[in-house]
Parts: sequence; structure tokens; C-alpha cells
Amino acid sequence: MKNLNVALVRLLQFVVFVLFTFIVLVYFGTMILLPLDMVVLMTKFLNVFGIGTLFGAIVAVPVVAYLGKIVYNTPGLIQMIVDNGIDLVNLGKQRVEAFNKFADAAK
Repeated sequence: MKNLNVALVRLLQFVVFVLFTFIVLVYFGTMILLPLDMVVLMTKFLNVFGIGTLFGAIVAVPVVAYLGKIVYNTPGLIQMIVDNGIDLVNLGKQRVEAFNKFADAAK
């Protein structure tokens, strides 16, 4: 029975690890894909006004780059975004390590 309890604790520990890994990957993936999505949306928006997709992309890329520069130059904003991601990583690590207590108690 003890082996079953340890196996269940380890299974739950693995599930929590996978969950937090997914959350962190989604968080940082969103930060990477957000500017690309803005380019696509601006291109489609300009296409409504009759500007072709190629010329819309030529216009949209510098506009999004300028918006990214504004965000980058905002004091403390980039550091706050990175710190939030690091906090997610640390929280996940703490939660995964908390299962070790239960596994030791079940032995």
C-alpha cells in the first residue's frame, strides 16, 4: 500500500510539473508571438482599405517595431515582464518540491 501512495504522489508531482512547464512556455511564447500577431492584424486592417498584403506588411513591420521600441524604452516594463515569468518558474519549482515531503511521509 505504501508503494501505491508513493506512486500516486509522484504521479501528481509529475502532473504539477507538466502544468507549470506548460504555463511558463505559454507565457514566454505569448511574449514572442504578440508582435508577430500585431503585424498580421495590421496587414489585414490595411488590406480593408485597399492596400495590398505585401505593402501592408511593409508598412506594418516598422510600425510594430516602433511600438516595440516604445515598450522597451518604458522604464521597468520589460524587467517586470521577465520577473513575472521568473516568478512563475520559481512558484512551479516550489510546488513540485513540496510533493517530496508527502512522498517521504508515504514511505
